[in-house]
Amino acid sequence: MRILVVGAGAIGGYFGGRLLNAGRDVTFLVRGRRAAQLARTGLNLRSPNGDLSIPNPPVVLAKDVAEPFDLILLSCKAYDLDGAIESIKTSVGPDTAILPLLNGMRHLDVLETQFGPDHVLGGQCVAAVTLDAEGTIVHLNKMHSMTFGELAGGTSARIEAIAAEFSGAQFDAAASPNILQSMWEKWTFLATLAAGTCLMRAPVGDIIAAPGGQKLLLDLFDEARAIAAANGFAPGEAAVTRTHSMLTEAGSGITASMLRDLENGARIEADHVVGDLIARGNVPGHEQHSPIFSTAYTHLKAYESRRDRSAKAL
Repeated sequence: MRILVVGAGAIGGYFGGRLLNAGRDVTFLVRGRRAAQLARTGLNLRSPNGDLSIPNPPVVLAKDVAEPFDLILLSCKAYDLDGAIESIKTSVGPDTAILPLLNGMRHLDVLETQFGPDHVLGGQCVAAVTLDAEGTIVHLNKMHSMTFGELAGGTSARIEAIAAEFSGAQFDAAASPNILQSMWEKWTFLATLAAGTCLMRAPVGDIIAAPGGQKLLLDLFDEARAIAAANGFAPGEAAVTRTHSMLTEAGSGITASMLRDLENGARIEADHVVGDLIARGNVPGHEQHSPIFSTAYTHLKAYESRRDRSAKAL
């Protein structure tokens, strides 16, 4: 199976690097600057699960793609989705499967409109990774899982083939017969974490140590759960228990990556992670009001406005 990994950043570089190290046929679709860096330093990964250093990993520029790939792993940030779509157009053939690892749901609508629903799979990953100043992928804990499946549910020959390809690649891979449920469960947790930690500018442990902090986080989660339920994907009991445990853990240093981006003055996925969740609460007959999420969203959009104004002033 010929696999194209879009980008060799934190997520793409981590999972693509693991696949490449396991002997899979992986090529990274990168921009010229990253291609030059990889040629000079190789693909380097530092992880509690084992370091990797792969000299001269296979790379290609969008303009040089000569034929379609069997599988495209799409792991860009939501605000880079349009550019990523443009870059993979020549990589998509009649039988190409696109496996996006973005957060939320909006990207599925965009990809299906662009390439047709038969090409698009559902997917999610759990991995705390970042890219340091030298381009090394730094894995911050031991979690490194990927879940994928057909958007219509069930299984298929291509899902089984992808599962076989990912097996033994030194990360946790699982095919799901109900990937949309898994994606909604992750989204409700991630949106809660992003809205709560960005609004309070603090990790979970500091928030719940403050008066009313734990109630704030749990109320946010209740708002997210209600929106998911209105869309037919109420989080299951195990997901609710797991999220409650993570949102009430004393001394927890967990934050959303969105908070790290915000504190670094970087772009954030406010619309994709928080704004789109609020919008999906407008289900006819089951409209959901989410006042805390709406406050957090206003906060994030104000940050974006200030950041854009500062960038224009430079």
